[in-house]
Amino acid sequence: MTIKTTLSFTDRHHRFLKDKVGEGVYASTSAAVAAAVERMIEDDEAREVALDAMADEIRRRAATPRSEFVDHDDVFAPAMRRLDRNG
Repeated sequence: MTIKTTLSFTDRHHRFLKDKVGEGVYASTSAAVAAAVERMIEDDEAREVALDAMADEIRRRAATPRSEFVDHDDVFAPAMRRLDRNG
């Protein structure tokens, strides 16, 4: 489904879009904007995948027994003390 809408651009953005259409990179300014929005969607999806992977790794590391935990330079010491008080 296609929805018609009105968008406003700065002169710079408008010139860039028109140049890309003129170069044949995109069939129209609408196609160029759609490609940009699609890229934003892909970026958001990639960010979610990365954040989920980081959260999984944090959970995995949090489940590591204390006897196997290595804390170089006590970077995590304040957080661990706080967890000890709350746990």
